[in-house]
Amino acid sequence: MEFILNPFSITLLISGLLVGGLSVYITFTVEGSTRWIALTMLCAAIWGFFYGLELSVSTLEAMKLFIKLEYLGIAFIGAFWVIFSLKYTSYKSKNYRVLIAFVLATPILTYLLVLTNEHHHLYYQSFNISKLGPFPTASIEIGPWYYVNLIYTYAAFAMGLLIIWKRFRFSDQLFKTQTQLMLLAVLFPLLFNLFYQSGIFRPFEDIDLTPFSFLLSYLILGFAIIKYQLFNLKPIARNKVMEAITRGVLVLDSETKIVDFNPAFLALGIFPEKVKIATKAEKIFENKTDILKLIASGEANSIERNFTIGDTEKIFQIETIPLQDRNSVSNGLVLLFADITEQKSINEKLKKQAIELQQLNDLKDKYFSIISHDLKGPIFGIKELIHLTNSGDVSNEEFLDMLPEVSRNMEQVAHLLENLLAWSSSQLKGGEIVKSQDFDIHKTLVQQKGVLERIANEKKIEILIDARAKSNILADKNMIELVMRNLISNAIKFSNQGEKIRISTDDEEDFVKICIEDYGKGISTENLSKIYEGISFTTTGQNNESGTGLGLVLVKEYIQKNNGQMEVYSEEGKRTKFCIRLPAAHRDSTLS
Repeated sequence: MEFILNPFSITLLISGLLVGGLSVYITFTVEGSTRWIALTMLCAAIWGFFYGLELSVSTLEAMKLFIKLEYLGIAFIGAFWVIFSLKYTSYKSKNYRVLIAFVLATPILTYLLVLTNEHHHLYYQSFNISKLGPFPTASIEIGPWYYVNLIYTYAAFAMGLLIIWKRFRFSDQLFKTQTQLMLLAVLFPLLFNLFYQSGIFRPFEDIDLTPFSFLLSYLILGFAIIKYQLFNLKPIARNKVMEAITRGVLVLDSETKIVDFNPAFLALGIFPEKVKIATKAEKIFENKTDILKLIASGEANSIERNFTIGDTEKIFQIETIPLQDRNSVSNGLVLLFADITEQKSINEKLKKQAIELQQLNDLKDKYFSIISHDLKGPIFGIKELIHLTNSGDVSNEEFLDMLPEVSRNMEQVAHLLENLLAWSSSQLKGGEIVKSQDFDIHKTLVQQKGVLERIANEKKIEILIDARAKSNILADKNMIELVMRNLISNAIKFSNQGEKIRISTDDEEDFVKICIEDYGKGISTENLSKIYEGISFTTTGQNNESGTGLGLVLVKEYIQKNNGQMEVYSEEGKRTKFCIRLPAAHRDSTLS
């Protein structure tokens, strides 16, 4: 068999080998539906390669042999295209195998008819050699089944295109782009074939240009599949993942230009008008030096940054992920933006609550310690005194001499128990219920003076009340009584022998101001801060009177619960003045 190569045959042989090689490589290295587009390309390669051999021989027998081999590609190219379209669109059916068998039936029959054409002439009625051109070519008179195969091939390609187009015409842009590439890859050679079959375009009478167009189209398609993963789900999945990520994603190239971003980033509202493909990060984050430094480092890192979005101040965590190739050369950077405003607020609240809880826990431990000491001492002392009196070890006269000291101890115990019960009630779930009522603060002060006057008389302390306020107050009477009792008791405790305690009331707009002033040891700056912060502390009185530190905690808490205010003025070693403002009831009352 003699081969006489010409430009047509050489072009077909080289391109056929290239497309055939690409097709085989794709078939064995790529999974899924892409294998079937590779088999479609392989059919075009078989057709083109053996058509190139047909154009390089001059004998009838050799031409017939290569035509029979060409039809391995021609007969099955349409069928494989339909199967690819079904696979690519994930077509599901109970009768899927029957459908595939039906699709392959015509190509199989066509190929059998081509192989046995000499016996029935259904495909070619006659086969001759034409020597009108620059080299011998086959001159064929077409049989009826040729038209059947032609119609089947056109219908198969049209059906495949319709299946793909219907599936992806409303999908995202990436699917649409792939669909358009497939349309071009298929329609381009089909148009050539249509022009050839109809006689509209036959520059070389007996030379079919269809294999040339198929091979050119599929050569480009094959490189696109290998290089850019065309028809692969990976880029599509990437697109879907980008859309599904709730954090804002901004992808920069090695020159810090934007190459991609997701909808979540735009939704954050960080300069959305500036965010465009190919815009440099320096333009978007102008004057944001911390972010620009983060980008410039090119390393995995994260920072927190405040942004004003509209009228709202928001906090974002910005994380960078470097994009590097196999040689660790930087190709760009991924920036992840997360709105952590609410999270930060919750964390701050949790920290504050943890501190408050720790303080309460410390306070509880402290109070239990105080209870065990301050309650146990006096109670056990009384128990022992009674036991000694009963046993005769202590006479009645000695017992009576001890009673004033016992009384003082029991008063301290009673005061301690009152504060503990009030504090315990305030710490229960839901706290105490404030029952506001209209009452005369002057009467309350006189009453509390009477309760504590005996203790004051023991230290020869005079309590003076200067009631200038004409308004009643609106507050919880029991709470305010405890507040006044604690403040007056403290004033007595920290005053020297023979001093005076001055209590005054004044009207002040919507409040009644009550001030309690003593001239004792005063309060240190550190302890003044603790009073305002509601932190307990203990100090001994002028006669070493003990205390729990609980009283002032309750004072501050009860004043706040009654919508009041408290101010403390003190000079160490000189004086202390507590001034309380409580809501006025706006009703004149007669002072008594």
